[in-house]
Amino acid sequence: MSKGKRFIRTARSVSDLKAHLVLTTKYRKKIITSPILKRIGEVIEDFCQKWNCECIEFNGEADHIHLLFRYYPQMDLSKFVNSLKTTTSRRIRKEFVEELPQVYGRRHVFWNESYFIASCGGVTVETLKKYVQSQNAPDN
Repeated sequence: MSKGKRFIRTARSVSDLKAHLVLTTKYRKKIITSPILKRIGEVIEDFCQKWNCECIEFNGEADHIHLLFRYYPQMDLSKFVNSLKTTTSRRIRKEFVEELPQVYGRRHVFWNESYFIASCGGVTVETLKKYVQSQNAPDN
């Protein structure tokens, strides 16, 4: 999927699905430095391409990251998130081996087990409700 496309078109559907994902570090430790954040962003860009979705925006702080991405209807979001966590964790632990042992010792963790994800779109729920209510229902 190329950047800037508004809709994802397949043989049987047209969609515009976006989600906001938040991942926190294990124990909310402030271990994400600027180089680590930059590398997580690069890994996520590559990961999203492999999953045929689009990274719209990415950023974070010392103890968490935010990812806004567009995805296709058939995508299993829980598998996507768990695979993303595994991939980024493995890469960061391998590439930043000097920084992480001080925080976690021998434990092979980076992300908290849980995550936050919310669907989002271009209009508010209130706008959509008004649009649906304004439809011309068939007369009896």
